[in-house]
Amino acid sequence: MILSICILSYNTKSLTLQCLKSLEDQYKEEINKKILEIIVVDNASTDGSAEAISNFQLIKNKENVGFSKGCNVGAKAAKGEYVLFLNSDTEVNDRGLLRMVKYLKQHQDVGILGGRLLNENGSAQLSAGRFYTLLNIFIMLFGGERFGFLRSSPIEICEVDWVMGASLMIKKELFDKLNGFDENFFMYIEDMELCYRVKKMGYKVVFYPDVQIIHKKLGSSNRTFAVIYIYKGILYFYKKHKNYLSYIIVKILLMIKALISILIGIITFKKYLIYTYKKAITF
Repeated sequence: MILSICILSYNTKSLTLQCLKSLEDQYKEEINKKILEIIVVDNASTDGSAEAISNFQLIKNKENVGFSKGCNVGAKAAKGEYVLFLNSDTEVNDRGLLRMVKYLKQHQDVGILGGRLLNENGSAQLSAGRFYTLLNIFIMLFGGERFGFLRSSPIEICEVDWVMGASLMIKKELFDKLNGFDENFFMYIEDMELCYRVKKMGYKVVFYPDVQIIHKKLGSSNRTFAVIYIYKGILYFYKKHKNYLSYIIVKILLMIKALISILIGIITFKKYLIYTYKKAITF
């Protein structure tokens, strides 16, 4: 078994089935020969996702344990030499995953390989990022990330700080050595933090563009959920990896952004902003 593909599913029945079909279309021979396996971890979906999945290994969690823990559950069951974490809202349209495996085999100094993600119209998603230093957090909080200051989609294979967990490949032995994703991250920031630890061990994180993966970004979270857990994730990351002063500065930056957003919400009568950022700063 060379590759285990772990897909986390939570109330994304249609998307998950489309993802599985795309994999089966591209890798039917490898699946039949048990060169490649697909593991679906269902986080207690209520939309019939688990009941609709057949032909592939299915692990049903009794509750929604989040992205990090759900992926770890899948990885524990994986038999492949390499593990690919793949979002349920993706479609794989070529055989580039095998090229990714080959690249990792040939480059033992690379710990994590991130596959290029595309929008449904074929344009590139900004799926490689720079670590959230204090300066970068300021840029991110006040809109710079959406304009490509912190994220990119390189056209050539290159080393980056971190890659999105929507398409992240790692050697299983290394993933186990790292004890997987840190389960203190329910969702968001866990991919960056894993890459951070991989780099601390002396490995490279590399972006790999020679693969066709459509990422629909229609998963199971909403904007409010994302803001809250990004805030929580950034704070935990700094508490775990940085000094106390840096943690306090980050906390202040997050508070300032939240208060500005709440004020804008009051002025513009946008209850969503008020609710979201009040929840986000309930540290």
